[in-house]
Amino acid sequence: MVRSKKRDDIIRVALELFAKQGFHGTPIAMIAEKARVGAGTIYRYFENKDALVNELFGDLERKFMAAIQDGYDPDKPMKERFIHISTSLLMYSISHPLYFRYVEQYQNSPYGVSFRRDKLLAKSDDRDLLKELFDQGIAQQVLKDLPLPALFALAFGPLIAIARDHILGFFILDDALILKTVEACWDGIKS
Repeated sequence: MVRSKKRDDIIRVALELFAKQGFHGTPIAMIAEKARVGAGTIYRYFENKDALVNELFGDLERKFMAAIQDGYDPDKPMKERFIHISTSLLMYSISHPLYFRYVEQYQNSPYGVSFRRDKLLAKSDDRDLLKELFDQGIAQQVLKDLPLPALFALAFGPLIAIARDHILGFFILDDALILKTVEACWDGIKS
């Protein structure tokens, strides 16, 4: 019980520090100090800093995917599924700004490059809801016949930028603006 509490404290502090200061600006000693554990304690739970960074990303990715899959119906028309996924992604991102900042940083770091490559180029054994949706949309000629990285960029790139700008306080997203934005992303990828 005590061990899991310490591990949870390490994860919570690491998330906060990595999201605010970056991976390279956050040494293990800083995480240990703020989590009120010895640096050696961190190494009981994580082989090294890279393992901590990657495991934390995996935890957050599962949370994002759970939010996206909540209420998802694979039998709905393509547009409705896309709107559900995109709206869920955007809402979860703005509701969990630390998670969003961490995942965005991870995806744009050397840590995330191989992860993204494997996902987009189907080298991962994991079933990927987004990839399946896009593959099906291309096959049915509902979506533009573009490489997956281009479709992902057109569909989700604007959502990431909008979530970031909302979190930074540049403007406030409400339900109507979220729907308009998601529908604009749909317009960018549909055939």
